[in-house]
Amino acid sequence: MYRLPLASLVVVVTLVLAATATPATTSFQHSIRPLTASEQAQLKAAHVWHAGCPVSLSQLRLLSVSAVGWDGQPYVGRLVVNADVARPLVGVFRKLYGLQFPIRHMRFVQVYGPARDRPADNDVSGSFECRDAVPSPCTGGKSTGHWSNHAYGHAIDLNPRENPYVGCGMSRDPTARTYMDRSRVRRGMITPAVLAAFGSIGWGWGGSWSGSTKDYMHFSVNGH
Repeated sequence: MYRLPLASLVVVVTLVLAATATPATTSFQHSIRPLTASEQAQLKAAHVWHAGCPVSLSQLRLLSVSAVGWDGQPYVGRLVVNADVARPLVGVFRKLYGLQFPIRHMRFVQVYGPARDRPADNDVSGSFECRDAVPSPCTGGKSTGHWSNHAYGHAIDLNPRENPYVGCGMSRDPTARTYMDRSRVRRGMITPAVLAAFGSIGWGWGGSWSGSTKDYMHFSVNGH
């Protein structure tokens, strides 16, 4: 009986596996849905939503999108956003996936789950959090006294370690200080192509603020 040479057999097996590979590993995938009762409970337990917030839980959506991890492999990232921006953001993340822009952590449990599930590096990309806007490192303090765009689900922070909030030569995150130098672009830092992706839906960037205060991680509906 004729037997294929080992090298030929390896080629055949490789071709079969490639032909049967799941398309989701290479093509962009997304979904948008309301939060489940369990997810709503997790937001309350994490103290990121409470009575008096400027949006109701029913206004929020779970946006699931394909993302590229730090290892170069695709995974499903999840953000909680306002229903009125969920669909436009699909287009943004489709562009980021096409760029192979790496996003270190962007899973629901990493933002809203118990402390044991939160990454030690705290380099988590996220969106909704019912809180006031954070003052510049120049002025210090914990609150500006007015709602952040995050409190509406109208803002996203990407790779906060690589894209810190800075002002007057200071950063709130000591581990991010090496990234205050924006002249040398490193993995995970915001690039002109990332700016263009958000700009395509009219969102502004905290890195373009005037003065010494810059929020390089921050994108929002009005740039603030």
